[in-house]
Amino acid sequence: MARSQETFSKKENEKKRLKKRQEKQQKKEERKESSTGGELENMMAYVDEYGNITDTPPDPIRKKKEIDASTIEIGIPKQEAEDLTATKKGKIEFFNDAKGFGFIKEDSTQEKFFVHVNGLTEEVREGDKVSFELEKGMKGMNAVNVKRI
Repeated sequence: MARSQETFSKKENEKKRLKKRQEKQQKKEERKESSTGGELENMMAYVDEYGNITDTPPDPIRKKKEIDASTIEIGIPKQEAEDLTATKKGKIEFFNDAKGFGFIKEDSTQEKFFVHVNGLTEEVREGDKVSFELEKGMKGMNAVNVKRI
């Protein structure tokens, strides 16, 4: 009859392995019991309309607002039609006599408009108060019929 191949050290190692496995299983069960966030409902958080985090879901019926779809503007809002023939008043901000161009700053809107020497009816210098009309140019609005006030 043959003797068993198990030695004392093999038996001890097997006992240690079983003991570690049991301890690991026990720790796993303890963690599972002590955890409070086990279910999905316990882990959910909601953000209210003021940006605060709460644990209660928002009431969709209570806060609904009716919006008219025709009031929503998509894209760039349309510009109001300007009266180009109306005489405007402004001040010469910059004028280069050598090159023959400059800029006029309108008094009411503080907008700057390009002016060319061909659009002048009389000679102007920087700082002069002028009246002018607008004309659509290649790169924007140009001042024409510029007269000193």
